Amino acid sequence: MELVGSPLTATYAHPRSTPTKFLPAISTMASSYKNRVPYYPLPQSFSLPWMPSAYYKAAAMNPTLAPFSKSSQGLTPSKMLPFVSNRTNLFTWYTPDDWYRSNLTNYKESEASRHNAERLRVDTSRMIQDKYQQTKKTQLESTKNLGERVNDIEFWRSELCRELDEMMGETNALTDMKKRLERALAETEAPLQVAQECLLHREKRMGIDLVHDNVEKQLFTEVDVIRSCQERMQQCLDKAKAQLASNRVAQHELERDLVNKQAAHRIDDKCHHLRNTSDGISYYRGVERVDATISVPESWARFTDDNILCSQSERVASAKLRDNIENLLVVTANEMWRQFNGVNVAFTNRIAETADAKSKIQTHLAKTLQEIFQIEMNIEAIRKAIRDKGPPLKVAQTRLDERTRRPNVELCRDTAQLRLVNEVHEIDEMIQSLQQRLRDAEDTLQMLVRAKSVLEHDLAVKANSLFIDQEKCMGMRKTFPSTVRLVGYV
Repeated sequence: MELVGSPLTATYAHPRSTPTKFLPAISTMASSYKNRVPYYPLPQSFSLPWMPSAYYKAAAMNPTLAPFSKSSQGLTPSKMLPFVSNRTNLFTWYTPDDWYRSNLTNYKESEASRHNAERLRVDTSRMIQDKYQQTKKTQLESTKNLGERVNDIEFWRSELCRELDEMMGETNALTDMKKRLERALAETEAPLQVAQECLLHREKRMGIDLVHDNVEKQLFTEVDVIRSCQERMQQCLDKAKAQLASNRVAQHELERDLVNKQAAHRIDDKCHHLRNTSDGISYYRGVERVDATISVPESWARFTDDNILCSQSERVASAKLRDNIENLLVVTANEMWRQFNGVNVAFTNRIAETADAKSKIQTHLAKTLQEIFQIEMNIEAIRKAIRDKGPPLKVAQTRLDERTRRPNVELCRDTAQLRLVNEVHEIDEMIQSLQQRLRDAEDTLQMLVRAKSVLEHDLAVKANSLFIDQEKCMGMRKTFPSTVRLVGYV
């Protein structure tokens, strides 16, 4: 580094203005390091205030008179040059130490300024990098939160779509069931008319035959049964209409919520895919102070969950009503058929006994076949349960076998060992109980098969007997609707 500086060489005839500091400042950063060099105030007793008397006292030399030289003997004192000692006594220069100290101070201040500038540059670069990373991290967190929000909306939207599909399917099923019920209700008019016509025809009997016999009692009962079935069908029909209205209300709420979810998903998905280089981004001053929200995540999820729960409850009620209608159709059909068969049986003693026996046999055979089907399904379920116990038993026994290979003191009878042993015993007990139940079910199945064979044989005998009498005695009552028509399928 080039050193710049020079001492004062001029002699001033007039005094200078008083400086504020001993040495002039070299740079603008000198004030930051003014405490590094001790400061000594100048005394006010000197006539020349710029003289560096703070560190060194002015030389006070009393010159002695020397003999005049020949060249100066003829001169007057006013024309003679002043002595050097007198000039030194009047004008004192800076000392070399002052000069070196001034340079050293300037060097240090320059170095400190450069150090501060370098540190400021480094801190500024680090701060810029930190702010960039912080901004990037914040944007990534916001993007992540938007992605999670999009996933939440997508989840609830899929739940709404699924529930809406199920609700629509349930509504369609209930509508079909209602139509079946209406058809079944319409089909009951023909049997009612047949029973009433039979009563009218029996009013034409003459003499002793005009008795209130068992056939007439059965005909009155048939009319009551049909009317009772019609009343119950009408009540279920009214319930089905009300339930359809409730289903449509729940479906409307689901559809409205689904539309809102789709709009929110479209907006949040667009926000999730926005980047710093995307088109359409702009400044919106003060938008962060606008709070137009009306819900929180908990209430938002609870709103959709409530809609889904409401729809599910309506679906459960609708499914239960459909089951009730199905059961009602079966029960009413059975009741009307049973009563119809009872009336037919009562026309003649022989046909009545034969028809009644056949009806009972058919009923028991249907129940037996149903029970055989159920017991076969039960046997298959028991066998499957026994097969399903195999893998857990293998796992438990394999674990016990592997744990026997633990070395030395590691063969500890710990809680895991005890639990594995108990698990093996429990699974064995389960398998034994299931096998015993399987044997019982198979024995029951054999009994049902034997009963089925007996019923089928007896039914064939009764059918042969009825074939003889039915063509002559039961011609009028052949117009009774079939079970398929009574349950509303046709």
